[in-house]
Amino acid sequence: MTEGLLRDYLPILIFLGLAVALGAILMLAAWVIAIRNPDPEKVSAYECGFNAFDDARMKFDVRFYLVSILFIIFDLEVAFLFPWAVAFGELSLAAFWSMMIFLAVLTIGFIYEWKKGALEWQ
Repeated sequence: MTEGLLRDYLPILIFLGLAVALGAILMLAAWVIAIRNPDPEKVSAYECGFNAFDDARMKFDVRFYLVSILFIIFDLEVAFLFPWAVAFGELSLAAFWSMMIFLAVLTIGFIYEWKKGALEWQ
């Protein structure tokens, strides 16, 4: 019983060992090969295009929020496609057409945003 259980977990342990070894090799290679030439600009804090230590009450451009919200919306909607694609073989015709309607609405929304210029950054 225990031998069968250990034999079942052997591929997972091998994969885990390879992942840890590869991670360690890549980190060691980056540490050995990296060029160490810091300047004030390289080591300064950077966060989404704004200085990190500015006034906390400064006004942000609305386009920054608009683009970020649109990205989150479309990213989450596209994430619905993965489980649908995995289960595609077992889905009914109604599930297929409901996803086609979902994709049509997504495409229409994207075209609307594109025509309105919401994706333009000037």
